[in-house]
Amino acid sequence: MSFQIERGLFKYDLVDHHAVLCVRLDADVAEIRKRYLQIARSLHPDSCSAANDKEKQLASQLLSKLVNPAYEHLYHDKSRAEYNAVLTQMAKHLAKEFSCADLTTDNAKQLANTPNFESAYRSVVSQIAKVQYNSLIQVLDAIAQISELNLVYLMRSADKPSSTISSTNTASQAKSNPGNGTPSQPPQPKEDPVFTGYMRRAQELIIKNQLSKARVELQDALKLQPNNSQCHSLIGTIYLKQNQIKMAKIHFDRALQLDPKDKLHWKQKLKLTRL
Repeated sequence: MSFQIERGLFKYDLVDHHAVLCVRLDADVAEIRKRYLQIARSLHPDSCSAANDKEKQLASQLLSKLVNPAYEHLYHDKSRAEYNAVLTQMAKHLAKEFSCADLTTDNAKQLANTPNFESAYRSVVSQIAKVQYNSLIQVLDAIAQISELNLVYLMRSADKPSSTISSTNTASQAKSNPGNGTPSQPPQPKEDPVFTGYMRRAQELIIKNQLSKARVELQDALKLQPNNSQCHSLIGTIYLKQNQIKMAKIHFDRALQLDPKDKLHWKQKLKLTRL
């Protein structure tokens, strides 16, 4: 069974894991786990209150194909860090398109115009969470509605310099370079055999023009090292070849942020400005 959603963040070739669980974009790990357990209990075959076998099968599919993967992605630190980095970069690009955003729900349209959007966002997400999985046949529509809210929240948050998508702040991220007062560049993690294997296979697949498989390898690599500029640049190259311009910009911008002196990143970025 395939679950197709083409609204909100999903239309940017991004699986909106927060929308699947109906948690805020800035939700912490404890909130994510609590919400997951609530949904899992309602969908699990042993506790599902579905009226017939067809609904029970749908509940099982929703749990295995949407809810469990969303939880795995958001609960683990490495995958969540990589995902939040992509969201942060995406927010900067989405803000430029705010006036032409294709919004279909009243909640999203109201959020786009309300002054105190942070409070309104928290309130409406909380309300939808209460009923999100009550009607299994309407779950995808509910997820799409939440994803539209997330889209608006990202667009508006990008205008606030101090805003952040990540729910965790570490002391190392807050440090500055001594003497000049500017934030230090995130250190490139030491390479390990597993990461090196992902990168090698990805490069081999790119040569063979097996871009989708190469992208999977690089996504796995980014879970291990979310601040690796070369990895962001390579996956940006794949998105560019696949004509997914927005995602390509996100990863090239992240690569430049991590390593602004690398000429390859600038060369790829230059290609995008000509499209």
